[in-house]
Amino acid sequence: MIRVLLIDDQPLIRSGFRALLDLEDDIEVVAEAADGKEGLALVKEHLPDIVLIDIQMPVVDGIEATRLIAADPALAQVHVVILTNYGMDEHIFNALRAGAAGFLVKDILPEDLLHAVRVAARGDALLAPSITRKLINRYVAQPLNATAGTGLEELTNREREAVALVAQGLSNDEIADHMVISPTTAKTHINRAMTKVHARDRAQLVVLAYESSLVAPRSS
Repeated sequence: MIRVLLIDDQPLIRSGFRALLDLEDDIEVVAEAADGKEGLALVKEHLPDIVLIDIQMPVVDGIEATRLIAADPALAQVHVVILTNYGMDEHIFNALRAGAAGFLVKDILPEDLLHAVRVAARGDALLAPSITRKLINRYVAQPLNATAGTGLEELTNREREAVALVAQGLSNDEIADHMVISPTTAKTHINRAMTKVHARDRAQLVVLAYESSLVAPRSS
């Protein structure tokens, strides 16, 4: 059972998401909050698998709440998915740096929301729904060669290549096709990279790939 906590200052949004999620046999909404401060207290109380949190809220906003959740060792198994009304591209990198496992717009299709919750819960992809791929791609330029910057020195060339592809939003199957390897081998490269750089999840790999210049945000 995937346990979800909703944090949004709009009651209609919370009720709509809750009605959708509660219809699923493998998903349970354990609590909901109207602001980030209340939400943080509920996260510590319920220890959900997934927190769906609005990016703009009173008291404590979504990015700050995400940073506080990610910084707490007791919440290491909690995955945060940021929600927004707009495709605010400039906030994606800040959300990922704060520790978010995903970034979704609120007009996402129901099936994409359900898929995102399941994907984030297993830590198997960063931003799997196609609607968010368009956002992350705005930040990704072409990967550099296999010479990595600070933080990636322990990785093999193939592991660096896999990390660069993760940062472009590719799934394990797509990474396997690109590298001409099996999906299992692709996942092994990614998991080994996460272990070597002590990444919490694939989102942190993306942040590290940006900050080490393995991939780079577009300048325009």
